Amino acid sequence: MITVNKISKSFDGVKIIDDISAVFDKGKTNLIIGQSGSGKTVLMKCLLGLLDLDNGEILYAGKKFQKDNISTISNLRKQIGMVFQGSALFDSMSVLDNIIFPLRMFSDKTDSEMISRAKEVIKRVDLKDVDSKFPSEISGGMKKRVAIARAIVLNPKYLFCDEPNSGLDPKTAIIIDKLIQEITVEYDITTVINTHDMNSVMEIGDKIIFLIGGKKIWEGSKHEILNTDDKMINDFVYSSELFKKVKLTQQKS
Repeated sequence: MITVNKISKSFDGVKIIDDISAVFDKGKTNLIIGQSGSGKTVLMKCLLGLLDLDNGEILYAGKKFQKDNISTISNLRKQIGMVFQGSALFDSMSVLDNIIFPLRMFSDKTDSEMISRAKEVIKRVDLKDVDSKFPSEISGGMKKRVAIARAIVLNPKYLFCDEPNSGLDPKTAIIIDKLIQEITVEYDITTVINTHDMNSVMEIGDKIIFLIGGKKIWEGSKHEILNTDDKMINDFVYSSELFKKVKLTQQKS
């Protein structure tokens, strides 16, 4: 579990994150949603310790995240997995070597142990016959699976995903969403996902935090977001013609 207490972050005097408090639950997919420029990415960077806070505090499993405590930060980094928006795979490395990379950096496993562990997570994300391939030789959906495998290879307690469906077709996006949700539940991970994809919200939104202008204006589940009377939420959720039809169907039923 990650707890955020009244955190703020400004750049050049402009508040990007404004007095946000939230709890990201263990074993659930916690989604941060909002339009571009709402503060989603800055909030995630604050959670990861990539940006210094102006105010407030962040606690991991009840322990304050203090950047000046190098030992604490080093240990915490080993417990965090990250799936980047563009997958961020190393082009010059094979799929297997990409997945092994965190093990080389943060574990003392032997080469055979690292290969064995990498193959375990390759199997878990349902990749076949790609160990020796390079990122340029596999599809976008496969790249996302490799990125997820790399993110979980160290058995993290926390998983961060930045727009994990970016660049994927709708069917593949749903498959990746479900994979992230399955892994979250299976390994009891605290998963935090940045997205503006309403399909993801509807598929895996165990807990949703909605930002506008750097402020948290709503939180709830995927079921609650469909039934809220909040105009700002409805304007965002039902911005597409498809979801407007969903809303109309609900009202008629």
